[in-house]
Amino acid sequence: MVMLFKYDSDYNYIPGAEIFIEDGDAIPESFTDVRPTDGLYKAKFDPNKQVWYESATQEYIDSLQPPPPEPSEVDILAEKVADLYYLIAIGGV
Repeated sequence: MVMLFKYDSDYNYIPGAEIFIEDGDAIPESFTDVRPTDGLYKAKFDPNKQVWYESATQEYIDSLQPPPPEPSEVDILAEKVADLYYLIAIGGV
């Protein structure tokens, strides 16, 4: 059996639409036996080169990243203590 991967009319990968066919059977239209490369955010198929490539913009990829964590109370207090030590060291208090 061969696993086939589906793409839409714009050649975008459709996750979860995979099918299996018997070895030697014809590959249906809008399917390929080329597995999408791991790590692609928006896989797009190039039927001439028979490869998947990344079609997502960097802006889209960045939008999927989680925001940086908020500093903890300990981090905030440590920064305030460091600021106070600095003020004392330069004679500002």
